[in-house]
Amino acid sequence: MLLAIPALVAGTACGTDSADDSGGSSVEAPEGAFADNPATGTPIKIGLINPEGGPAISMPENRQAAEAAAEYANAHLGGIAGHPIEVVSCAAKEDPASNQDCANQMVEQGVSAVVVTTSGNGAAMVPIITGAGIPYLTTSGTSAAELTTPGTYVLSPGFPGALAGMASYAAEQGYKKVAAYVIDTGTVIASTEAVGKGTFDAAGVELQVAPVTPGTPDSTPQVSAGLADGTEAVAVIGDGTMCTSVLKSLQTLGATQAKMVIQPCLDPAVVDAVGDTLDGSLVFIGADIDSDEPEAVLYRAVMDEYAPDVEIGGFTSTGYAAMLGLIRAAQGVQGEPTAAAVNEAIKTAKDVPMPAADGITFTCDGTAMPMMPTVCSNKMIRATVAEGGRVTSPVVVG
Repeated sequence: MLLAIPALVAGTACGTDSADDSGGSSVEAPEGAFADNPATGTPIKIGLINPEGGPAISMPENRQAAEAAAEYANAHLGGIAGHPIEVVSCAAKEDPASNQDCANQMVEQGVSAVVVTTSGNGAAMVPIITGAGIPYLTTSGTSAAELTTPGTYVLSPGFPGALAGMASYAAEQGYKKVAAYVIDTGTVIASTEAVGKGTFDAAGVELQVAPVTPGTPDSTPQVSAGLADGTEAVAVIGDGTMCTSVLKSLQTLGATQAKMVIQPCLDPAVVDAVGDTLDGSLVFIGADIDSDEPEAVLYRAVMDEYAPDVEIGGFTSTGYAAMLGLIRAAQGVQGEPTAAAVNEAIKTAKDVPMPAADGITFTCDGTAMPMMPTVCSNKMIRATVAEGGRVTSPVVVG
C-alpha cells in the first residue's frame, strides 16, 4: 500500500477536448486523448489485484480507477494493440493467504498480465504469478521479490524512492535524526529497516523506525516514543487510516517537527480528520493529479468520464497509473497477446510516459536502479501540502 507511479502527451497543458467533442468528459483533456479509437480484436485478459474488504485495509477506489483506465483504453486507445481489455479482478484482504489465493486465481484464469495496485504482500504473489510466466506489474514495490524477480515490473521507485527522497531532504535541511512511523504489515517494516536505514545512514541521518499496527485508532504511545531524544523530523509511511492515527497523535502531542508523508496521507478522509496538521508537510508521490500538466489533466478527465462518483484524491491514482502504465508499455505486443508476448513488449518498451507523473518516463530494462532491477524509473515527485490537502510546487526528483 505504499507508495506511489503512450505518447498522448506532447507539449501543451490542455487541449480542446471537452464534454462537447471528447466523448463525454466535462473536464478538458489533452488534445486527441479522447479520439474515437475502439478496440475491435480478440479480448485480452488482464488480472487486477487490489486490497479490498480486509479488516484493516480496504481501497476499492484503486480498483475503480484501474477499471476506468481500462475502459478509457478500450474506447480511445484501441485497448492493447487493438485487443479489448477484459479485467479479471480479485479483492485481496492484505494477508498472505488472501493474496496468494488471488495470485492463484490469476493463473487459473489464464490472464496475460497482472496489475497489482498496491500491496504489502507482494512476496506472497510474485512467485506464483511470475512462476506461471505471467508478468506482474505494480506502481511501487515493497518486497525483495517485487524488486528483484524477473518478470516483475515496478513502474516508479515508489517506496525505496520515497525513502531516498526523504533522506536527501533531511540531509539538505541538516536534520540528524528522523523518526519513521511505518505500518506493520507484510514486509514493509523489514524493507524499511533494510532499505531505509542504509539510505539514511549514507545521507548522515539517523533513522528510527516505529512500527504501527494496521487499524490502530490511537498511536500516541508509539508517536511519543519516536519524538524522544532529539528527533528533528518525522516520516509517516502507511495507509490512510494509519496516517490519520499518527497525524492526530502528532497534533495531540503538539509536535513541531517537520513532517514527510506519502500519498495515502493525502486521502480526503485523512485531510478532513486532521485539519491543518498536514499543512506545510513534504509529500513524496508517484503522481501529480492537481496541476495543469497534461498527465494530471488526463487523469481527471478519464476519472470524470469513467468513474465520476469516485474520489480521485489520496491513493486512488495508483490503480489508474498501474493499469494505464501496463496498457502503454504493452502497445507494441506482437501477434496474439499471450503472457509471453506481453512480457516481451513490456521489457522492450522505451521511455514510456508515466501516467499522471509530470513528464516522467519509464523503461523496464533493469537499468533505472541496478540494485533493484525490476524498477523502471528512478524519478518521483516531491511537493508541499497546502490547505485542504492540495499538492503545490511539485518537483521531479531522483
